Amino acid sequence: MPAVTKEEQESIFTSLEKTNNTSAGFKGYASEDLSTGEVQHEIKRGLKSRHVTMIALGGTIGTGLFVGTGSALGDAGPVGALIAYLFLASIIYGIAQSLAEMATYIPITGSFAVFATRFVSAPLGAAMGWLYWFSWAITFAIEVNVAGLIIEYWTTAVPNAGWVTIFLVILTAINFFPVKYYGEIEFWTAIIKVLAIIGWLIYALCMVCGAGVSGPVGFRYWRNPGPMGPGLYYQDSNLNAAKFLGWLGALVNAAFTFQGCELIGITAGEAKNPRKTIPSAVNSVIFRIFVFYIGAVFFMGLLVPFNYPGLTSTDSSNTYISASPFVIAIVTSGTPILPHIFNAVILITVISAGNANVYVASRTLHALSVSGTAPRFFQKVNRWGIPYYSVALSASLGLLAYMASTNDAKVVFDWLVSLSAVSNMFAWIMIVAAHIRFMKALVVQGKSRDDLPFKATLQPYLSWYSMIATIFLTLVQGFGSFFDFTVASFLTSYLCVFAFIIVWVIFEFIYKFPGLVPYEEMDLLTGRKEFDDEDGNEIVWEEAPPKNIWEKLLKIIF
Repeated sequence: MPAVTKEEQESIFTSLEKTNNTSAGFKGYASEDLSTGEVQHEIKRGLKSRHVTMIALGGTIGTGLFVGTGSALGDAGPVGALIAYLFLASIIYGIAQSLAEMATYIPITGSFAVFATRFVSAPLGAAMGWLYWFSWAITFAIEVNVAGLIIEYWTTAVPNAGWVTIFLVILTAINFFPVKYYGEIEFWTAIIKVLAIIGWLIYALCMVCGAGVSGPVGFRYWRNPGPMGPGLYYQDSNLNAAKFLGWLGALVNAAFTFQGCELIGITAGEAKNPRKTIPSAVNSVIFRIFVFYIGAVFFMGLLVPFNYPGLTSTDSSNTYISASPFVIAIVTSGTPILPHIFNAVILITVISAGNANVYVASRTLHALSVSGTAPRFFQKVNRWGIPYYSVALSASLGLLAYMASTNDAKVVFDWLVSLSAVSNMFAWIMIVAAHIRFMKALVVQGKSRDDLPFKATLQPYLSWYSMIATIFLTLVQGFGSFFDFTVASFLTSYLCVFAFIIVWVIFEFIYKFPGLVPYEEMDLLTGRKEFDDEDGNEIVWEEAPPKNIWEKLLKIIF
């Protein structure tokens, strides 16, 4: 396979711009003036291998892990929570493998939003893409609101609305700079999160072995109060059913915690060498998810009893620090100062998540425009390769954070949050559905998966497993609304499902009921030719060598 120098890369990109402006191909990189057809700018490939790896990893490490795991432990107990997270990790592995195979073959911005349209159907892809965009855009409002609540652990001198304003301005501004700056910020914040978890795991091991004030903990909490939690809804008269529902609740909690595992597909179009970095990131991130998530859940189950007061409570005015099982483990072990440090880590996590929210939402909106399911002006990019209209609209939803400051508006805000909650699950379903049909299309069009840059393992069985399991989770995630049933609680739990169906039906009418894309008509070329020469052979992009010892060290690690 021929290697390509930096100068040759520039020449190829230039020729691709000219070619793609006169065809339907490769719209994700060349942006044209809608009135004159003149090429303006292009999406820039500014993300290095270490950026992609840490963005993929950091996208799954958020408040869901640091705080949300407390509910899973409180409901299902240490063993129940551990089993739930192991099961969910296996589903995530299948989704990541499916996405990596498609995104390395066709590395385009917001890849799976395009894949769903191209490989399944335009209406389904549009419905998934728009809900996915809304999910990340509204989550931006959630994160900037939470950031202020976390700071209240130290001071209440500034009202939360003031912190909302500060973080809205800073995070929006960051996303108008070249993507390499976003990648650098996410890289270092992810490093902080990873180091914090590694440090906590080492700390937890020491506490379990007797370094804390209570002496050796061992597996005492697995014996008393027990390995399985009290469960949900049923009382002692039906204890087994209660424990099962507690485990099911932990499984749904784990699904929400793992949201963001698909971010690697969003970065594909801006990675410098996606056919190398994406497979590497997938393989390493899956391993690290098992280590960090499963390791964290295992140790918190050893150090925190599931009946610890406040573990699942939201009554405290400082919920985000007091209900974190990470912090509870530190407090019960009698270590001073460390809770403040972990509160700072959680704050950094929330700020990082807010930064990622705008990035993911804007790239998803850009991809929807490329696939023809959003207005074409969202394809426009500036000279730095930033889709500025997409960024502006996505960041503007952060203004909804002010709604959480008043009681009346907070009701509407909570409904918007519930609308976004299940959107990631629809994205996971569409990723594996697109992959299943992608593999079939390769066969129909006479191509072999053995020739792909990355070949997912255990296929098609793993994709089918992940899709069926995720559909099940989507249907049962609101099971709590059926206990003490009210219409309001039911709609809150399943609002996103109804929204998906409504948007899907609307786009079916817009596209005049096109049905599934026929295998023989699937576009397996657009977005791929940047990485293949005229004979169809894969081009190996030549990466710039490390310039100093620090860059050499980063290259070895990532």
